[in-house]
Amino acid sequence: MSERYSKGLTGLILIAILLFVGIVPAQAQLQYMDGKSATLQENIGKGKWTLVMFWASDCHICNREASEYVDFHFLHYDDNATVLGISMDGQSKKADAEGFIRKHKVNFPNLIGEPDDISRLFYELTGSRFVGTPSFVLFNTKGEIKAMQVGPLPTDLVEKFIKEQTLATAK
Repeated sequence: MSERYSKGLTGLILIAILLFVGIVPAQAQLQYMDGKSATLQENIGKGKWTLVMFWASDCHICNREASEYVDFHFLHYDDNATVLGISMDGQSKKADAEGFIRKHKVNFPNLIGEPDDISRLFYELTGSRFVGTPSFVLFNTKGEIKAMQVGPLPTDLVEKFIKEQTLATAK
């Protein structure tokens, strides 16, 4: 197992152990890219696992790994999981966020908000200070937080985690 995957798995497992099942906090001021108001709540807990990716158009890791999350969403959205992007770019850099979506052919829904609002939402969700992009929060099919990761997160680890959690709840 590569060092990147080992660190990612260790971090994901550690955070999952530390997090308790939570309820989504108060709404942040978010919008879909078309300008329509949005909430995190309306995008999670619909019978599918939801991997929320906090990203920014100028994030090198986000740019390098965007295709991995596009592929994950494509492979799973008809079945058991989906991806939701939340851009930290804010309205002043909305054109950059839209360029990121076009450049990487992002096929999953994306919300945008002001960095301070999103940082506050992240803290309310996880109890952790927002450190940077990319950051991920994984919600189960009921909309409960099951894990979070700051930094790169290989999608095969997400798939493995979802499979393990699904099997554990089926027992």
